[in-house]
Amino acid sequence: MTNETWGLVREELVKRVGRTNYTTWIEPLKLSHLRNGVARFEVPTSFFGDWVNRNFADHIRAQLNTAGAQVDRVEFTVSNRPAAPAAAAPAPVAAAIPAATRSKAARSAEPEDMPGAPLDARFTFDSFVVGKPNELAHAAARRVAEGGPVTFNPLFLYGGVGLGKTHLMHAIAHELQARQPHLRVLYLSAEQFMYRFVQALRERQIMDFKELFRSVDVLMVDDVQFIAGKDSTQEEFFHTFNALVDQNKQIVISADRAPGEIKDLEDRIKSRLQCGLVVDLHPTDYELRLGILQQKVELYRSQYKGLAISDGVLEFLAHRITTNVRVLEGALTRLFAFASLVGREITLELAQDCLADILRASDRKLTIEEIQRKVAEHYNIRLSDMIGPKRVRTIARPRQIAMYLAKQLTPRSLPEIGRRFGGRDHTTIMHGVRKIEELMATDSQLNDDLQMLRRLLQG
Repeated sequence: MTNETWGLVREELVKRVGRTNYTTWIEPLKLSHLRNGVARFEVPTSFFGDWVNRNFADHIRAQLNTAGAQVDRVEFTVSNRPAAPAAAAPAPVAAAIPAATRSKAARSAEPEDMPGAPLDARFTFDSFVVGKPNELAHAAARRVAEGGPVTFNPLFLYGGVGLGKTHLMHAIAHELQARQPHLRVLYLSAEQFMYRFVQALRERQIMDFKELFRSVDVLMVDDVQFIAGKDSTQEEFFHTFNALVDQNKQIVISADRAPGEIKDLEDRIKSRLQCGLVVDLHPTDYELRLGILQQKVELYRSQYKGLAISDGVLEFLAHRITTNVRVLEGALTRLFAFASLVGREITLELAQDCLADILRASDRKLTIEEIQRKVAEHYNIRLSDMIGPKRVRTIARPRQIAMYLAKQLTPRSLPEIGRRFGGRDHTTIMHGVRKIEELMATDSQLNDDLQMLRRLLQG
């Protein structure tokens, strides 16, 4: 295969993987040889090669075959040559930052890029629908993305699956790239942080690892709960965190729960994470779900030209599919694709037929998190206290009510409910349920509260 043909393949890959992914992951590849059905590429680092192999090898192989190359396998080998920086392209926001894999003299002469995780071009502030459940998180993310003086460090975003944490993380990175392209921004998951740390230990490059992570301007770590219980990784994360804070560098963290509620996370890390701004992304409400659907429909109108959607369909979906945004968006995507294939208008009847399985699942998907949130709102306590360790009566009684409702209104087991209440033992949940059942026999106010909460949750 000629370099000219590889150039044509690269042009097609831009369309397939997006400009940011292409610049970060495909452009640095150098075709070494192609023979016996194997295409071999030189890459700057082993981490780089592993990432491309896992995420883009199939795309590369498919496009090579389309170009007539007859490739069965794609391989990546670390180049021995110095890595030359891209000529005219700005540093990719997925943190093309100077890192070290050679001697200090070689590094100072020719820095090598070690990118972070690729960013999703769809996840911008413009595409983020703001509503009451996420308005504080959105405002905080916007403030960080302005790139001015660090006002709260870290910014800690937490919430359940599909509520927008990762979207906001990517949006911050995209905005920083647009405003200050010179900044060294590193975005990656906690799992990738651990992977790099273990790799550095194995290859005896721990000092290079430290230099890499402590030389960034903005560090963004997604799903930090993943490092809980992994002692060595937590140790390194703690020191990295401290070093960046001491340099007044911005840190943005996300997790599925508040710092104090992450089981097996060291207390000193919990304390550090709580010293900035901790923001909860609440489950979506009806208005926010409807806004998300309306935005998606506008995008689909250009893709499915001439496809009509009847009044009331979006309202129906927003009311019935409450699990999370990903399920909601997936349902709408399926509906548009199905209507396009069969050439029918999107009516309420079509939606009910096409999405019958999702609708059935959603009917059963009252979550423990929703129960906790409603009970916390009713008794005017913080959600973090609901699942935290405090035992004062004004918090313990609402907590037991939430446990009782979780047992009554969801199919979850006692151990599973216990995990959602800050990792409590199933016997604690059993005690809470029994206590509420005993009080119901004598406490009329409690019975009234339970009836009201049932109506709110099941209405």
